[in-house]
Amino acid sequence: MAERGTGEDTAEQAVARALARLDLAAKADLLAGRDMWALRPLPEIGLGELVMSDGPIGVRGRRWTAVDPSVALPSPTALAAAWDPALARRAGRLLAQEARRKGVHVLLAPTVNLHRSPLGGRHFEAYSEDPYLTGAIGTAYVRGVQDGGIGVTVKHFVANDAETERFTVNNTVGARALRELYLAPFEAIVRDARPWGVMAAYNAVNGVPMTEHAQLLRGVLREEWGFDGVVVADWFGARSTVGAIRGGLDLAMPGPVTVYGEALAAAVRSGEVDEQLVDEAAARVLRLAARAGLLAGAPAEAAAPPPAVDGAALAREIAVRGCVLLSNAPRPGRPALPIDPYGGGIALIGAAARHARVLGGGSAQVFPDHVVSPLDGLRAALPRQVPLVYATGADPSDELAPAGEGFTLRAVALDAGGRELGSEPLPSGQVQWMGDLPEGVAYEELSAVEVRGVFVPAVAGAHRFGTRGNGGFRLEVAGQVLFDGVQSDPHEDPFEAFFGRPAERGGVELPAGEPVEVALRYTLPPELAELPIQAVGFSLLHGEPERDPEELLAEAVAVAAAAETAVVVVATTERVESEGFDRTCLRLPGRQDELVARVAAVNPRTVVVVNAGAPVELPWREEVAAVLLAWFPGQEAGAALADVLLGAEEPGGRLPTTWPASLTDAPVSQVTPVEGELAYDEGLFIGYRAWAARGGPDPAYPFGHGLGYTSWEYTAIEAQPSTDEGVLATVRVAVRNSGGRAGREVVQLYLTPPGGTRRLAAFAAVAAAPGESAEAVLHVPSRAAEFWDEAAGAWRPEPGPYVLDAGRSSADPRLTAPLPQPAEAPPATPPEKP
Repeated sequence: MAERGTGEDTAEQAVARALARLDLAAKADLLAGRDMWALRPLPEIGLGELVMSDGPIGVRGRRWTAVDPSVALPSPTALAAAWDPALARRAGRLLAQEARRKGVHVLLAPTVNLHRSPLGGRHFEAYSEDPYLTGAIGTAYVRGVQDGGIGVTVKHFVANDAETERFTVNNTVGARALRELYLAPFEAIVRDARPWGVMAAYNAVNGVPMTEHAQLLRGVLREEWGFDGVVVADWFGARSTVGAIRGGLDLAMPGPVTVYGEALAAAVRSGEVDEQLVDEAAARVLRLAARAGLLAGAPAEAAAPPPAVDGAALAREIAVRGCVLLSNAPRPGRPALPIDPYGGGIALIGAAARHARVLGGGSAQVFPDHVVSPLDGLRAALPRQVPLVYATGADPSDELAPAGEGFTLRAVALDAGGRELGSEPLPSGQVQWMGDLPEGVAYEELSAVEVRGVFVPAVAGAHRFGTRGNGGFRLEVAGQVLFDGVQSDPHEDPFEAFFGRPAERGGVELPAGEPVEVALRYTLPPELAELPIQAVGFSLLHGEPERDPEELLAEAVAVAAAAETAVVVVATTERVESEGFDRTCLRLPGRQDELVARVAAVNPRTVVVVNAGAPVELPWREEVAAVLLAWFPGQEAGAALADVLLGAEEPGGRLPTTWPASLTDAPVSQVTPVEGELAYDEGLFIGYRAWAARGGPDPAYPFGHGLGYTSWEYTAIEAQPSTDEGVLATVRVAVRNSGGRAGREVVQLYLTPPGGTRRLAAFAAVAAAPGESAEAVLHVPSRAAEFWDEAAGAWRPEPGPYVLDAGRSSADPRLTAPLPQPAEAPPATPPEKP
């Protein structure tokens, strides 16, 4: 932990003064949200309003709306795939800059849960299957955000690695796996980055809800690791007043109706809760405000923000650096990538090539002011004389999407008598008012919302329209009433239940280029009044005229056959990867696999771009010339893709998670609780550790894998024990760029104790011109050679000697070196069996 300076001493004095001026009711209220995103200001003690916002890949702000756009970075899996903490820190600084612009003080990020199973629905929002890589990227991200004077809440503490029954599930995790895997990233970030906040998860761990888990929140997080920040419950996650305050929860969000506030004050008065616990929690909340510059007499922790960051440029850089080149075969004579723009025409195929899938669904959603599609990106980058032909081929989704291109809409709030209360522009067909309504709108007066506007079709035909949400709907297009009734869509997850599922309501024949009027009236259902927050959510949906699927496939095959290179962009959808549910399979939706196979059959230079946040099955991977993983690439998707495809930039990514050939091969596929319990029976054996321990079949692509546009030789390795605190050894690895262009190599170092599990111990990136050599210097932390002794309840060194191997992935060691065991031989390590 970093030592405190005089500035923090002054802050602590200001916290103590402010706390002394609060009575019990005020302290209890301070621990409950004022609304969906903010805490109560208390001008009488010099406390300003503290605002929080979702923020893994962008800062949405208080409004869940495209009216106030946000920079949209690539998904956290893409950021982790760069294997570059310095880049993650720059991303954090950009998000701090965005937060300041939007009046936000704390980001609800980063997500540092692990990729325990590829079925995890929120896989795209977490970094990796490996705790060390997760901790390194998460630490840098937190440092970057807090460099800019904005706080974080590292989430979701702990073992929130799946979405099914997430509010109620009891995850049973062995002590060793809990310490060595799931707690490890949190520990690294707390010790090395001093985060201002941690978010307690919805789930229980070993029978105790995380919002009440004194052993982990008080014992491990605060007492053992020295965490001095705020613990906030995931939204609506706090369920017990007494259990939460005793367990170590400081903030119950959102407000104003929570288990704290008046309920907490009453528990103190009745003797159920010691007021000292309230004082301690209130002091931590005041400390958070002080760090953000919101408490009188306390200097903000960041005196001045770092230099301004170009958001679009950084989003593009991360997308490039995160691209993972999975395969690149000579077809014929030379590798398929990079594409020679003068070598012949290009066929660009796939619905996601025109409408890029740039982020996952759920609370991580933001609204960028623009998105560069692959089609737009390639058109801009290619010389004008190079033919570029587009075909849809196959659509990954058969569901309607929120109204977007061609629509000019406005959302109008109405009272029961039809009087207009207020309105705002609606850049998309989504109305998502979460505790912050348009100016002039009082929630208690709100009875209905009407989406009004015009639509100018780009193509003629039977355009499809629909609704999403729960409540009464009347949908009218071009004078035709398509639906007038009630939509109800129950779901076990409250957020999924609130937003509902898409429902198609009918089609209208429309000519191209002629504006038509569109109106959707939404009547709030009575059950909204029972919610603890002021919320309205529904959508106007649209789909272009449907075409015959066989016709689309045939068209794609024809343009592919006529081109020198065929680029097929395949993607998942929001109904596949999102918060609130897990996946049931790893197959690409729709007929995309068939599309790739048919294109590859007619064009030997077929390149497939995979637009997904998590592993998907690639049954055609041996039939195509190249496979490029672009993840969810953020707002600059198409520009970054053009950079990589055309060779302006090298794809710099390495897999942060193992890519199975099929779901049946995945070591962990159980994400559905049985009678409310999800057992982590696999122990330490997730990801590459599990693949290595069990032997075949091999994954499609191993952890750490990634090609570039050059080749590398590993020429020497030297390992020396270190006397530095917390460092086991310093390792030097020499590599040589043996290819024909400059490149970047990620040197990965793995440690194996006798009879123990091989694990990532360090990594470093080097760059070199063709024919040049470079040296990577890697510092192996002592923790890499320690295990959690369950009997002693403590960390113990693994018995040596150890073997270190350096290579290009977990399955591609190039050089090995022995490392002697510590001077004092530890007791034998209890075996951990797969």
